[in-house]
Amino acid sequence: MKIGSIDLGERPVLLAPMEDVTDISFRLMCKRFGADMVYTEFVSSDALIRHVNKTKEKLNVSEEERPVAIQIYGKEVEAMVEAARICEEARPDVLDINFGCPVKKVAGKGAGAGMLRNIPLMLDITRNVVKAVNILVTVKTRLGWDADNKVIVELAEQLQDCGIAALSIHGRTRAQMYTGEADWTLIGEVKNNPRMHIPIIGNGNVTSAEKCKECFDRYGVDGVMIGRGSIGRPWIFKEVKQYLATGQFLPEQPFEWYLDILKQQVLQSVERLDERRGILHIRRHLAATSLFKGLPDFKQTRIAMLRANHVEELFEILDSIPSKYL
Repeated sequence: MKIGSIDLGERPVLLAPMEDVTDISFRLMCKRFGADMVYTEFVSSDALIRHVNKTKEKLNVSEEERPVAIQIYGKEVEAMVEAARICEEARPDVLDINFGCPVKKVAGKGAGAGMLRNIPLMLDITRNVVKAVNILVTVKTRLGWDADNKVIVELAEQLQDCGIAALSIHGRTRAQMYTGEADWTLIGEVKNNPRMHIPIIGNGNVTSAEKCKECFDRYGVDGVMIGRGSIGRPWIFKEVKQYLATGQFLPEQPFEWYLDILKQQVLQSVERLDERRGILHIRRHLAATSLFKGLPDFKQTRIAMLRANHVEELFEILDSIPSKYL
């Protein structure tokens, strides 16, 4: 699959943009395990043009993570154009426009998935951002606003006509948020539309190597994007790449191997922020990891783990898990 001149190889697997998740350390970790392309957390165009430091920090990308996309969102043409030009100066490989975030503070104000209720404005923003920058522009969106307004098949053609280089589709409506099963049938319909010639990347409910392969085989997408399935489990990319290449599952590693990766994430988070903020940030990964699922009577250990305020305290809890439960 190629996005413009960027060759991601056959059946690429991408790390989806996720707020408070896909910071630079997590992107590098996923890259290490085989993610073919990674995306930043989404960046508010309004905050960016106001030069909010916390927002500007999200533009930091490294050579080791390329190809990397910076994702922006907003609801005004001028602000999005100005923000796109600022992002271009950070030298990402791709600029992605977020028309899919369903959370109330974004979609409820007309940005993100809220744009699915104002398609003319969505297209106007896309058209103007493409014209404003010299880097590749892509879009990520959803099937539509709700079950009665699944507009993605027609919308995909309209976005393509705006000049985007690829389209990522989350297989849910905004109304669904992240509930229920993602519907890949409409993603497949977009991909199989003979009028579409840009790459189509599917997203939603990809939490295993088998599911990823099924999405490629059944729906014919050019790429698959993994989001929540990677939180607390960056090694999923290695599992998926192995299965796609050989049809064989990656041999299971000792429990301590996975535990060490989570500890590395803790240290990287603390190094990037500080001990207090770093641990607060990484709790989401620890809470979501599949590593501890199924462990008997784990509730109290889980509570203690998520309440830990210092690295030493947290590591003592993590190190005790194999001997206590396995």
